[in-house]
Amino acid sequence: MTARFVVAVTSGLIVLALTAVGCGSPESPQAVTVTPVNGMPGGAEEIKTAPPAGNTDCDREASLRPGPQPSPGAMPPGSTMAAILERGRLIVGVDQATNLFGSRNPATGRLEGFDIDLARELARDIFGDPDRVDLRVVTAAQRETALQEGQVDLVVRTYSITCDRKNKVAFSTPYYVAKQRILATKGSGIRSAADLSGKRVCAVKGTTSLAALFALDPRPTLYGVSQWTDCLVMIQQGQVDAISTDDVVLAGLKDQDQKNLELVGPSIGDEPYGVGVKLGNDDLVRFVNGALAQMREDGTWERLYQANLQEVAPSPGPPQARYQD
Repeated sequence: MTARFVVAVTSGLIVLALTAVGCGSPESPQAVTVTPVNGMPGGAEEIKTAPPAGNTDCDREASLRPGPQPSPGAMPPGSTMAAILERGRLIVGVDQATNLFGSRNPATGRLEGFDIDLARELARDIFGDPDRVDLRVVTAAQRETALQEGQVDLVVRTYSITCDRKNKVAFSTPYYVAKQRILATKGSGIRSAADLSGKRVCAVKGTTSLAALFALDPRPTLYGVSQWTDCLVMIQQGQVDAISTDDVVLAGLKDQDQKNLELVGPSIGDEPYGVGVKLGNDDLVRFVNGALAQMREDGTWERLYQANLQEVAPSPGPPQARYQD
């Protein structure tokens, strides 16, 4: 047993010795070079080609005059509204990424904002129930296709009325008039559109905001993205110097980073928002205009403004309707 004990002790010492050698000071780590990754949001791209030039050969804010407004649940037989009533739900294309107008509440998962509430009021006018609405998320670039292909009945999505667009879809009278402005990082030195020369500016593809920026002389470097929250990510990451679009949209972005962002400069131009309708559905256009007229008169418009937009600025009151017939 003595011999075995000695061997065992000796073996243990050898193991300990080897372990001690293994636990010695490690070799210095080798330097590793990591190539920076372009973290731009998916679909972001520099805009080098001018968007289609807009025309001004129409009264873009004029729409069809409403007739007698039917009561909820009693739509005229054979009308577009009667078909919607029979289906049981109004289908509306909306946004989910524009704070204050159409965004998803992370706590509840519900869509909220001025446009969402307006869509619900239109459902109330057809059914007598604001919950009889199917809100379908569409991007800015999908708005016209969604209407033309009958995927939605209406689009209520900060949809600026232009003469070009009125050749493709119909519009209600304006329900809100926004001002295009600039959102910049504090201390950037950007105070107006003239300061954008040599700067990088973000806007959503397919919007009138991008066309207005492209027309600036000298023109800034422009980046187009799919939604406004992509612009917010890019300015926070230092990939662009400013964002430019409607003041109410920018106010919603600013609310998400008030410490670092500020609204600057005078208006670059007016942007009247209208409810989009499939071209040819004149009865639905007149119905929506009748509903909007009621909202202006009975205080509903003001109630929606106070619920969603009062932090932007004092209420300007609803825009006045203008009719083409």
